[in-house]
Parts: sequence; structure tokens; C-alpha cells
Amino acid sequence: MELESDDDMHDANEVASLDEDDDYYSGGEDDDNMVETGEDEEEDYCYDYADEEDDDAADYDFIANSDDGDDALVSRSQKNYTILKEEDIQERQFEDITKISTVLSIPREAACILLRRYNWSVNNVHEEWFADEENVRRAVGILETPVVKAPNFKEVSCGICFERYTIDKLRTLACSHLFCDTCWKAYLSTSINDGPGCLVLRCPDPSCGAAVGQDMIDKLASHDDKEKYRRYLLRSYVEDSRKIKWCPAPGCDSAVEYVVGSGSYDVTCNCSYSFCWNCAEEAHRPVDCETVAKWVLKNSAESENMNWILANSKPCPKCKRPIEKNQGCMHMTCTPPCKFEFCWLCLGQWSEHGETTGGFYACNRYEAAKQEGVYDDAERRREMAKNSLERYTHYYERWASNQSSRQKALADLHQMESVHLEKLSEVHSQPESQLKFVIEAWQQIVECRRVLKWTYAYGYYLPEVEHTKKQFFEYLQGEAEAGLERLHQCAEKELMNYLNSEGPSKDFNDFRTKLAGLTSVTRNYFENLVRALENGLSDVDSQAVCNKMSSKTAAGTSKSKGGRGKGSSKTGTSVRNADDSGSWACDKCTYMNARSAAACQVCNHRN
Repeated sequence: MELESDDDMHDANEVASLDEDDDYYSGGEDDDNMVETGEDEEEDYCYDYADEEDDDAADYDFIANSDDGDDALVSRSQKNYTILKEEDIQERQFEDITKISTVLSIPREAACILLRRYNWSVNNVHEEWFADEENVRRAVGILETPVVKAPNFKEVSCGICFERYTIDKLRTLACSHLFCDTCWKAYLSTSINDGPGCLVLRCPDPSCGAAVGQDMIDKLASHDDKEKYRRYLLRSYVEDSRKIKWCPAPGCDSAVEYVVGSGSYDVTCNCSYSFCWNCAEEAHRPVDCETVAKWVLKNSAESENMNWILANSKPCPKCKRPIEKNQGCMHMTCTPPCKFEFCWLCLGQWSEHGETTGGFYACNRYEAAKQEGVYDDAERRREMAKNSLERYTHYYERWASNQSSRQKALADLHQMESVHLEKLSEVHSQPESQLKFVIEAWQQIVECRRVLKWTYAYGYYLPEVEHTKKQFFEYLQGEAEAGLERLHQCAEKELMNYLNSEGPSKDFNDFRTKLAGLTSVTRNYFENLVRALENGLSDVDSQAVCNKMSSKTAAGTSKSKGGRGKGSSKTGTSVRNADDSGSWACDKCTYMNARSAAACQVCNHRN
């Protein structure tokens, strides 16, 4: 990646020197500085799932010591963004202005104007200035010599109000166009109150391009106008930059500097709000920004309302207003002032109906016309609208449900941090630093709810014709969701037993191991799900999926009948699922391996 400026160089060095931190896949909500790099995208992935809860227990031991677990997690990723507070932005802005002023030997006000022109890129200013200084000066309005000569008269007319003043009562820029203080103040105040356009203010003379610098603002503007100008200037440093964006959370004044091209766009501000740096929507990995934009638009658009009307109503034959029939017979009466009475099925006038046409609950005319194909187009459109609506409702309800579950988990996490953790520490006589595994579990739940929510948007736009991908997606999603539910239940219900106990419990350490293990297992489920969706499920093989699904079904059936014996193996014996070409599908990750391979080339699982 090419660095755009000298400040880019120091930014890159800053990023390289930052401590590694825990963010397994999306810059989750559990830490201000948790981020994700693009390193995972270069690795081959495999799907390593335990089939039942007993299998999950095998993973519990590795994280029994929470401190060791932290060390392992810290090394998983590097920081690819920096949170900037207002004072940090001011400091950087001051340093860049000083740098330009020193190198080019120009006043600070002129350096600020130059940087504004070139989007605060120090390197771009250097390149343009040394390539053609005269042209740059003319373009930005930094003049070396006056465009008009200063008059030698004792009294001179103001260029705006035309009142005559002594020369010491008038002010000018480098262009020597003279205006009185009253006119200058009115000009500056109006421009500042009009918005950020005041940052590129020019001389009041229409024919002059001399730039108005901050020195003139400081001399003549009111205190409120100076503060507005300062805010505009500060915001321009962020909003004109390609690498920095404001946190979109309400009331947050922090900005995020992102290392462009370094991996995931998901970032988490110090205010704990996670968002996508690219599109500024809430964090949505593994779904891309285009899909999120389509999904958000669909949720807010009127298209689904029209689909519902088309699927669940029919137009009155007389006034054409849509009518919904939710119960009762086929005799319909439109609302006033229309009051037209008609048959719901054939839409014919009700006065022409009676016992000979089928009575109140049937219509022989409709059935006969339907057999002749009279209603085929209308019924087809209604059926298509109904199917489309049902499909959308299926995904939207689950998307919204996980959103509300995530909000509830966020509230539970806050309560755990502020209230329950202290109580748990007192009851079980353990320092809060030894109870971090509880907070980590809730942070994992919050992050997984977010990921799971967006997988439903992904599933909605997954083409129906790609049956294999859809089948495998639903399998991965189901496994991840099942793992999350186990973790959520353990953190929500089982933890309350220890929280409400009267004294230390003997099996609290076992609970610690179980909860930490479930956290790790759930993390692995979602890591695999995220990587698979980001790869577009491109490595899925039809035969491998079918074998995996069949193996899963068979294992579940066997366990439901007789359970797992004490002497049985946890993993069982690998069965070679060979296709006609001699390739075999790994039972662990479903990768199709060559006949000669003794172990899976992706996950190293031995055949």
C-alpha cells in the first residue's frame, strides 16, 4: 500500500507499533481497542464443529485459566485503526500546519489555507508547491505581492459602504483592497453563520481571489463566530481526510483513523459503538456494505407494504379500494360511500348470487371460471406476492429478533459490569480480575448476536437456485446459533445460581471452566461462519455437504436412541466418503481431498 503523505508514514509506524489485541473476527464490542486484521483472509479455513454438547466439553480445558486465555487472544490480531479524541485531532492539525509553515517558510495562516485546499495531505502540498509554486499560490489565494497599490491619500473610501475613513481605520488582505472594520465584521459574521464555506472565504472584492486567513477571523470576528470557525476547521480535518471518519454514535465526538486496505472495516469507538468504517452503518461483518444498503432500504421502503396488500386483499370491483377478508362468508360489502356488495371469490355483484351459485361460502361461477383459466394471471400474481412476503417476513423476523436479543444482552452486560460482578466477587471471595471470564462470555454473546442478525440478511439475498450453497449456509448458521444458545443459557441462567448463593460454591471452578469453554467453542463456530460467508461459500462441494449433513443426521439419530457409551470415542472413526473420481471428503471440514492424501489438506484431520 502506498502511503500518501509524511503524516501517512507516521500513521503507519504508529499502527505497526501498537499492541496486539483481542478481536477474533470483527472488532467486537468488548474492548475499545479490539480490532481485526486482514490476515485471516489469507488463511485456508475449515469447519471444525462439535456435533453435540459433550463434544464441546473437550474444548473447555484450554481456557480454564482466564489470564492465559487473555494472552492467547491478544496475539490473534493487530490494531488496524486508532481512536482520536478532539484534543488528538487538534494536536495533529497543529503539527501539520507547523510542518508546512516551516518547510515552505510561509505564515501559519497561509499553511492552513494550503492544507485545506489539498485535504490536509502534507505530502500533496509539498508535491504541488515545489512543482509550481506560482500556480498554487494563485489557486488558493496566497499572494506574494498586492494586486493593487495602496493609496497615498489620507482618507480612502471603503470598498463596500463607500464611507471615507483614514487609512488606519481600514483593513486589507495581501491584495490591498481596503474595507472598514464594520463591513469586514459583517462580511465575516455572515459567511461564518452560512456554514463551513467560510473556510474558503475570499476577499470581498468580486474580482479578487485573495484568501481570508484565520488571522483576520481572530482580529475581527465575535467570540461565538470564532468558536464556530474553529469547529468548522477542526471538522474539516476529519471530513476532508480519506483515512479518518467521525464515529456516527449520537453524542460521540471521537473520530476513527483507519489503515486503508488492512482488512475488516468493522471498528469499535471508545463509546463502545461498533460501526463499519466504509459505509458508516452499524458493524455488519460478514455481510458486505452493498447487501446492507439493500436490506436497510428494503426494510424502510413501501415495497413490502404493496406486497402485503397484493397478497392479502382484493380491489372492490366498483371503487377499486383494496379490501382484506379475514373471516366470515363470501358476501362482501365495501365501506361507505361505495357500499358495493360483491362475491369475494369471483368479484361479481352479490345480487346475482344465491343458493344456485353455491350459497354464502362457495361460488360455482368462480370454480368454473378458474378451470377455464380466467383467474390464472391474477392468482399467479397474488401467489407470487404471498410467497415473496412470507420469505421476507421469515428473514426479517429473525433479523429483528436477534437485534432485540442483542440489545437485551448489552443491557445484561452493563448490569453485570456495574452491579453483579462485584456481588459475585463478594459471594465467592474472589477478586474481580479472576471473574473476567463472565464479562468475556457476555461480550461474546453480544458480538455473536450481531453476526447472527446479519446472516439473515445474507441468507435473504442468497440466490434460491444455488441449492448447495443455501443448504450449507443454513447448516453453518444452525450450528453457530445452537452454540450461541448454549452459551447464552449458561451465562444467563446457570450464572444466577452462583450469583444468588449465600456463600462460596464448591463447583464454581467447574462452572468457570464450562463457561469459558463454551465461550471459546462459540467463538470458533462464528469464526468459521464468518470466514465461510466472506468467501461466498465458494469452496463448498455438493457431495461433501451431503456427506457432512448425512453424517450429522446419522450421529444425531444414533445418540437419540442409545446415547454415547462411556467407552466410546469422542471423535469416532473417520469414514472415507469417496466420490466417483476417488476423492474423499474430510469428516471434519468437508474439504474434498485427493485419493492419495492420508490427512486433510485444510484441517490436517487424518482419514
